This record gives sequence, C-alpha cells and structure tokens, in this order.
Amino acid sequence: MQGHEDGNGGADTGPSPVDRRKTGSKHHLICDGRGTPLKVITTAANVNDVTQTLALVDGIPPVAGRPGRPRRRPEALLGDKGYDSNPNRDELRKRRILPVISRKGAPNIKDMGKLRYVVEQTFALLHQFKRLAVRWERRTELHDAFVSLACSLICWRRLNKPDS
Repeated sequence: MQGHEDGNGGADTGPSPVDRRKTGSKHHLICDGRGTPLKVITTAANVNDVTQTLALVDGIPPVAGRPGRPRRRPEALLGDKGYDSNPNRDELRKRRILPVISRKGAPNIKDMGKLRYVVEQTFALLHQFKRLAVRWERRTELHDAFVSLACSLICWRRLNKPDS
C-alpha cells in the first residue's frame, strides 16, 4: 500500500504537502505480492495514507481461480511507517489479516525495501499512463474510470504475457 500524488483541480483535490500553492490528488494503492493492482483510491493530496488502509483492504474484490469460495482478504498486509496505527492494526487482526507494518521510531523491518519495490513498480506501471500521472479531469468519476481502465490493462498485459 502506498499513496502517490498527481495533478490539477476538481473534486478530491486538496493542498499539496509539497507545494502549498497548488492543489492535487493522490492515489492510494493495494496490490498483491506480484504487483497486480487490487484496489486504487483517489483522494486529495493532503489526505494521510493511514486513513485509507481499511478502505483499501475492504475494497479488494473476490479473487477467483482456485476451487472453493474466492478469497476476499489477504493473509498479511505489508505497509511502511506511514501506515503505523494501533487502531488499524486491531481492525486488521479482527479481519484475520496479519499486519506487517514498521513502527514509527523503530528500525525498519528487515528486507522491507525489497518488498516495497513491488508497490513502487505497480505505481510506475499505473503512472505510465500519462493521463494518470497528472490529473486533468475535474470530475473524480472520470479520473477513477481511467484508473480502472489502467488497472485492467496492467492485469491483461500480465495475463497475456507469453511464458518465457
């Protein structure tokens, strides 16, 4: 999980934490261990990442493929120090999800950088679509439609990739 900033004005925009004069929006993303996007939320740039944790987890659609009931939740959730929150940890445990989140002020979890690379790579794939790297749509519904299309294309490309 992680958030990244982009673009112009419209709904779900707010003051950028980096440039106080401009408004912007941010993508919050949850993906699987291979970097397949499962849920993306667009918020104002000044929205803290930790506030979107449960919305991302609860927004994961059922993942079919194996016999039986499709999984809706991951076994574990990996997050950096920006997601450190005891109430969120408790809520994740209630959902039977193991929180693997670095604590603020403590040393990073070993090999966290290698695991976070997967999320960063997924953001890079998402923001290759220039329409998402800088937000031009004022209406959030239009922007979210482009985000969904981009996620669908990322998934399709992974499924369509020839085995090598």
